[in-house]
Amino acid sequence: MLTFITTNIGTIITAAVLIIAVGAAIASIVNDRKKGKGCGCGCENCAHKCK
Repeated sequence: MLTFITTNIGTIITAAVLIIAVGAAIASIVNDRKKGKGCGCGCENCAHKCK
């Protein structure tokens, strides 16, 4: 197991950074949706009803 980790440490670190970045992006989108900033069209008759 230790050999696997040492030979693939670069891939493991890269994957961890990508997972954290995607998680942060999703969290940001969810927070924006909760605050009503999810829709950029500004239409009153918008089917998405973001406001």
